[in-house]
Amino acid sequence: MAEPAAVTLSVRRLGAAPHRLLFFVGATNVLLAMAWWTAWLISAQASASWMPQPRISAGWLHAFVMQYQMLPSFMFGFLLTVFPRWMGLAELPPRRYLPVGGGLFGGQIVMLMGAVGLDRALVAGWAMTVFGWGAGLFALAPHLWRERGTTWHAWSSFGALLAGFSGLGMFGAFLFGAGAWWLFASIKVGTFALLLPVYLTVAHRMFPFFAGGVVAGYVPWRPFWLLAVFWGGCLLHLALELDHAYVWLWAVDAPMAVLTAYLCWRWWPRLVNEPRRPPLLMVLFFGLAWLPVTFALYAVQSAWYVFSGAFELGRAPAHALFIGFFGSVLVAMVTRVTQGHAGRPLLLPPIAVFAFAAIQVVAIVRIAAEFEPDPMVWYVFAGIGWLLALGPWAIWLGRTYLAPRADGRPG
Repeated sequence: MAEPAAVTLSVRRLGAAPHRLLFFVGATNVLLAMAWWTAWLISAQASASWMPQPRISAGWLHAFVMQYQMLPSFMFGFLLTVFPRWMGLAELPPRRYLPVGGGLFGGQIVMLMGAVGLDRALVAGWAMTVFGWGAGLFALAPHLWRERGTTWHAWSSFGALLAGFSGLGMFGAFLFGAGAWWLFASIKVGTFALLLPVYLTVAHRMFPFFAGGVVAGYVPWRPFWLLAVFWGGCLLHLALELDHAYVWLWAVDAPMAVLTAYLCWRWWPRLVNEPRRPPLLMVLFFGLAWLPVTFALYAVQSAWYVFSGAFELGRAPAHALFIGFFGSVLVAMVTRVTQGHAGRPLLLPPIAVFAFAAIQVVAIVRIAAEFEPDPMVWYVFAGIGWLLALGPWAIWLGRTYLAPRADGRPG
């Protein structure tokens, strides 16, 4: 029996499709961003001085890198791929998306140089990120007026990206001397006007579609009023946060918890004549289940604040959102897209099983850390856990994008 031919890896293949380049950048950025943050946490816990405190608070810088550089690498990779397909238009040529990858990759590397003491690199990294974002918006925008109909998922995603671009501007204003509120606003806009709307929009379009493709008798339910309600809840929460009106957040977050719980129930695939659900499908919905947990925690925190004036849950709700929801759905969605676009069977590979299961543990550890007498130790455990969970998966992703498609097709 002949030995299978060795797979030749090539950096040149990254230019073959938007998802190849941007997902490769995202996989690399995952490791770089969390390696710096975990090292900083270890240094802070040990009261050592080998990791300097950047000019911007390390915690706020961590939030910026994750929200505006790491996760957007994956988001732009997905949207630059699917916009033409959603609208029946020609695929983008490499010259339209190569600058996006270069800006986001270079921007994060230079920003992390600023994080370890080179202050001027913060501005340079921000500027490169703005360039990458601008190139991405410039590549996506023409699709909106060239299509014959109206693809509301595309408009919703693009609106969130515009909000994110404004958040980038707020961060830049802080770098150039504006008050601390601009930094605070940038981070909150990144959460509730950029990431959450994009995730919810993609879930609204793709999760029922995926389920309908593999579950017999499944009826996709995705009314557009639901998308409008998502946006309303996100923007109301954002407005209250920006006004520091924490005593009223429960009035938005409790209904959102109920709505997203109903959504999980309504979308959940129910197999009648098959013994088990496809794991590649189910990880999407297990990740989605973190969303009602997130809003319930935000609601409880707000209600507690009404009576005590204290944030007893700390950053637990935020990390239920970031690690639980964003992290889980990232692993699930990127794995599925990668398998499909690499010409491989739509199965959940063992390395993704490990990543998804481990990120659930990391989320629980990070949430529980808020209730420990010495939370910094648990922050360190969560950071190391993130690297252990996603490190092998990110390396697997990177190798996949450097390799040819398994079915021999281009792209």
